[in-house]
Amino acid sequence: MADYDQLILLSGENKGTVVTVNGTVTVGRHPGNTIQFNDLQVSRRHAEIYRNKKGIFIKDLDSGNGIYVNQERIKKHELQDSEIIQIGRQQLQYRYMPPEDEGSEFNGLGFVERDLTESRIDAQKTDDIYRTFFQVAEKTTSEKDVKEIEQRLKAVYTANQAISSECSLKKVFDTIMDQIFILVPAHNGLILLAKDDQEELSTEYLRTTNPTTKIQVSTSIVNRCFKNDESVITSNAPQDNRFEAGMSIISGNISSAMCAPLSHQGECLGVLYVGNHGLNDAFTNNDLELLVALAGPAATAIKNAQYLAMVEQTYHDTLSALANAIELRDHYTVGHTWRVTNFAVEIARKLGWNEEKLIEVERGGVLHDIGKIAVDNAILSKPGPLTDDEYNQMKVHPERGADLLREVKFLHPIIPYCLFHHERWDGTGYPYGLKGLDIPEEGRLIAVADAFDAMTSTRPYRESMNPEKALEIIEQGKNILFDPNMVDMLRACYKEGRIDKVLQNYYQKEAHSLACPFCGTFIRFDSNMNPGDEIQCHVCHKNICIIQKDGGFLGSLVSAVKEEHTPSKGDPSLLEDEY
Repeated sequence: MADYDQLILLSGENKGTVVTVNGTVTVGRHPGNTIQFNDLQVSRRHAEIYRNKKGIFIKDLDSGNGIYVNQERIKKHELQDSEIIQIGRQQLQYRYMPPEDEGSEFNGLGFVERDLTESRIDAQKTDDIYRTFFQVAEKTTSEKDVKEIEQRLKAVYTANQAISSECSLKKVFDTIMDQIFILVPAHNGLILLAKDDQEELSTEYLRTTNPTTKIQVSTSIVNRCFKNDESVITSNAPQDNRFEAGMSIISGNISSAMCAPLSHQGECLGVLYVGNHGLNDAFTNNDLELLVALAGPAATAIKNAQYLAMVEQTYHDTLSALANAIELRDHYTVGHTWRVTNFAVEIARKLGWNEEKLIEVERGGVLHDIGKIAVDNAILSKPGPLTDDEYNQMKVHPERGADLLREVKFLHPIIPYCLFHHERWDGTGYPYGLKGLDIPEEGRLIAVADAFDAMTSTRPYRESMNPEKALEIIEQGKNILFDPNMVDMLRACYKEGRIDKVLQNYYQKEAHSLACPFCGTFIRFDSNMNPGDEIQCHVCHKNICIIQKDGGFLGSLVSAVKEEHTPSKGDPSLLEDEY
């Protein structure tokens, strides 16, 4: 029977989130990671966690501040159940989740699926329950009943206030669980959301009064709630004949559980689940009504977050597409945009810029050369040095780029990265000949990153320069060409190993390395990986398939590999190749 692994976030703004290790889980500051930490001490791609035949491992991806397991710094470590992992200022716990018995089907989410009958489930349509929530019974006269109604209304009001004033989905979940745990005798609370295919649920949030207990929830209850849009309450579970395996539905001998669907405009997004162990008949119908009422604002918050994530992803994809358009026009410097971006982000982090500013730096780095769209192809693709006339034409690209960005309001903050990255400290740069601190800091930052990549990457008319030599030349330009503080931060980042893996040829001589087919950066991969396995370039973030040829390794973009191996209709030659 298969093993299943979970990571529980113990700190940070996503505290309580549960991540199932299914394939490789990446951890870092970049939003493309499986687990993203908005922490200045966390690198863009800090760590990866994966399972192979030998066990489950965590590996440091050459991060700046390292990884600590049980307070010891590690490079690669086989994880054991309940070990605490420290990444930056954030902590997470690894939990090994084995199936409880041969009669149970474990689905990797902490769930145990059992053959249940319907005899002790109380289930109602959610709309029916919701309509009764605000109805005060005609015979309600006791002060206790009135007080309970007031508390329930206050809980729903608080949850709705959280949605209207809080952008963080995690904080909304915190508020909702706070209200549940205050008013309902719950020991465990979970929010489970549907995946894209709408057939499987994954744990998005977890709250428990006992972090050492492995929480396992019956899929029979969850699936009935999710698929039938029914709110479910069950009690005295250990004695219930639904549990023919004779075991509890949650470790810790759960006695009661409730589950409500998270529905938004007719779409079920997931379920809100709470459980109590050790107390029979812990929950009442009033408790179920409260759960349903709180599930409504939770669903709204989830849908809003999904819309926002979609907009942000579209925004990121649009910027990437624009940057790639530039890269493809200038194939001699392909990968330059992404390497400069990585260098700039690390320098800015070393300068202490906040997370919001780091995101801006990333976007500014991606589009700093957008103005090259206006430069003639013959100049961009020229393999040798430019003539004076050609150089003068090339020098218009900062202004042309700024003109393009001015047309899009939300891109205005990144104009300085584009417009001023060729200004020089002594006033000899372009387009305006600004001097010293008159040059916006965004331009001074990109100028240093840009020069460092130009020296350390291969061009058709020269080989790449050793990074130490490049740093020496850049330091000679302090107070002449470059902001001295930016140069010092670049040197510090290099000494701390923050930018080594971004250098184009850093891993070229490694036995297990290949050149990214998109940006040309050499990527090191684990020796236990085989041809056909996929890796991700840490510079341009393209997915690459490993290919072995003539005793060495090559990379092919995943999309291209799929196209090559997908027979087209009406092309028998391709079908023959497949067989």
